[in-house]
Amino acid sequence: MAYLGDEWTPRTRLGELVASGEITTMDEALASRFPLREPEIVDILLPDLTDEVLDINMVQRMTDSGRRVKFRATVIIGNGDGFVGVGQGKDVQVGNAIKKAIAAAKLDIKKIQRGCGSWECACGKEHTVPYEVSGKVGSVTVTLIPAPRGLGIAAADTAKKVLEKAGIRDVWTQTFGTTRTTLNFAKATLVALDNINTMRKPKTGGVS
Repeated sequence: MAYLGDEWTPRTRLGELVASGEITTMDEALASRFPLREPEIVDILLPDLTDEVLDINMVQRMTDSGRRVKFRATVIIGNGDGFVGVGQGKDVQVGNAIKKAIAAAKLDIKKIQRGCGSWECACGKEHTVPYEVSGKVGSVTVTLIPAPRGLGIAAADTAKKVLEKAGIRDVWTQTFGTTRTTLNFAKATLVALDNINTMRKPKTGGVS
C-alpha cells in the first residue's frame, strides 16, 4: 500500500486487513474478532490522535551488578472524539520510556460512548456521559456523573486529561482512594468510561 511506505509490514491478521483496505475505520477494527497487537494499525485508522505525558517516575532496582535505574512514563492518547487509551512504559532513557508508553496506550485504545444524561440539560448532544458510571483500579475508584452543557470537567488534573482526550466536555466526578498513583487514577477513569459500553442504559420516562 502506498500510504504505508516501507516502514510497516503487518504481522497479524488484523494488520493485513487494514493494510489491504478491508478494514478502514477503528470501529471496524475493534468490532472484529482479531486482537489489536500492532500500534501501527491505530496510526493508520486514527491519524488525528494526540498524546500527553501524565507522569514520569524514576524506578530503582538492586541487582548483583549494582543499582539499576529506569524511567517509568504514563501517557494518555486520544482524538477528542470518542477514542482514548492509557499506557505505561519503562526504559533507561526517558524518550524511549515515553515511546513505549504511547505504543502501549495505542494497544489499549477504547471507543467511548457519549451522550446527554443530565436531567438539567437534555440537549441530546454527545457532550457528557449518558448516565452515572464508576471504575475501580487498585485502591482508586472514579465515579462519573452527567453534567449540563457549559459546566466543564469538574475533576482532578489526571482524570480531566483522560476525559478531555475521550471527548467528554462536561461532567462531575467523585474519586476515592490513593489518587496520587497516576497510572491507577488514569486507568480507573478509563475503566469508568469503558463501563458505559457494558452497562445497560436505564430507561427514562418521556416528558408530556
